[in-house]
Amino acid sequence: MLVLARKTDESIVIGDNVIVKIISIDKGVVKLGIEAPPDITILRSELLEDVKELNIAASKEIKSDSLTLLSKILQK
Repeated sequence: MLVLARKTDESIVIGDNVIVKIISIDKGVVKLGIEAPPDITILRSELLEDVKELNIAASKEIKSDSLTLLSKILQK
C-alpha cells in the first residue's frame, strides 16, 4: 500500500486518467473528489461488501426446484 500525505486542493493521479483530489479536511473527515472516465466504477468499500453479502445470502435461498424449473424454461 502506498501512503501519501496531501493537503487540501492537492491531488494524486492513478494511471493515465483517474485523479483523486482532496476537497476538504474537517474534524477528521476527508472529502475526496474523484475524476475518472464513465466506464470506471467507483464504489465505497463498505457498499461493495454489503452487495457481496446480499448476493451470497440470495444464492443460498435458491432451491433446487427453482433451478430445475429455470433449466426447463431456458431449454424451450
